[in-house]
Amino acid sequence: MGPDWRVTSFNRAAEEITGIPAAEALGRPCCEVFRANVCESACVLRHTMETGRPVVNQPIAILRADGKEIPISVSTALLRDASGKIIGGVETFRDLSLVEDLRREITRRYRLGDIISKSPLMHKIFSLLPDIARTDTTVLLEGESGTGKELVARALHSLSRRARGPFVAVNCGALPDTLLESELFGHAAGAFTDAKRDRLGRFAMANGGTLFLDEIGDISPALQVRLLRVLEERAFVPLGSSKSIKADVRVVTATNKDLTRLVEDGLFRSDLYYRINVVKLTLPRLAARKEDIPLLAEHFISRFNTLYDKKILGLSYDTLAIFMHHDWPGNIRELENAIEYAFILCPQGLIQPQHLPDHLRPQPAAGMPPLGLTLKDLDKKAVWEALERNSWRKLATARELGIDKNTLRRKIKRYGLKPTATEH
Repeated sequence: MGPDWRVTSFNRAAEEITGIPAAEALGRPCCEVFRANVCESACVLRHTMETGRPVVNQPIAILRADGKEIPISVSTALLRDASGKIIGGVETFRDLSLVEDLRREITRRYRLGDIISKSPLMHKIFSLLPDIARTDTTVLLEGESGTGKELVARALHSLSRRARGPFVAVNCGALPDTLLESELFGHAAGAFTDAKRDRLGRFAMANGGTLFLDEIGDISPALQVRLLRVLEERAFVPLGSSKSIKADVRVVTATNKDLTRLVEDGLFRSDLYYRINVVKLTLPRLAARKEDIPLLAEHFISRFNTLYDKKILGLSYDTLAIFMHHDWPGNIRELENAIEYAFILCPQGLIQPQHLPDHLRPQPAAGMPPLGLTLKDLDKKAVWEALERNSWRKLATARELGIDKNTLRRKIKRYGLKPTATEH
């Protein structure tokens, strides 16, 4: 483009993307050729011409000659003559239609409700959820904090006949026993000091829907008795009332504790345990499904781009290597928090290691790659450790790393990797 914003050069790729022959584009104002959604309000080339700063891979949409809107990414640069004077600008753009089609296909294949995963461990759970959802069976979800137990509970609700009813969640570990009882069952006016009017509990609020009881292992023995009675009789009595109310509620419980051990130690009633443990699903920790890290990272980046009005493109190779190496004791919640932290420090482009929280930045500490390692060293280390974790089972290792089995074989050969003990 020249300084008058008219097209002076138009290559074959531009012809194919826009559907406009070069002979028709040359000499016309660029806004008439591209008809982009930023032409009038935030022209990227004008921004570069006025500020001197290039734009790199900014996603926009243009209208083709046939009227179809297509997504592209655009980059800009200045044109200068031999003396350094600005004589125009260059826009390069890439058709993202195929990328968007692939993203939609990935979303279709690897998403159930708000749960995103390509892990075989999670897809086994995916395959069970529709059948479980058809019944009103009580479900127990086990897994570490941050593994997405509430998302699974919501998916069960949305797949069930109760989907049009309410989904009510209660964190049983966040309230003292006296308040939790009132919170669950409600109370009548005068039941205790300051109880000036009747109040509905969560069981009543969830009528016709699903009640999700998180951290069920934290409730007291006395409350365990009340909850058992409600599950057996399908009715409850609010505090201070003598009237029994029917509970038309599907109950889903969750815990990050070993309930079997609590039962053995006498801290959790065995009859309640067997009542809520009709169907048990155990959610894997993120370290056991590392192939999901790129998918989850892209999901969070997309969400935070909207929330913070930014255009972060993704993770750099170095950052992804760090993410794949980390054990994620806080699971998906820790990953989400790490990316949100990076959004504060990363102005644009790719998230780099220096944008990460301190505990994730490369440093000479146990469990992290030491400073000075090349990308090849990081990749070699990540592949070898994944092989060791999976007892050198190549298919399982390839799934964890999110790569093809043949790619894994090539990496083993290229890096000369061998097991520490006798090969399995």
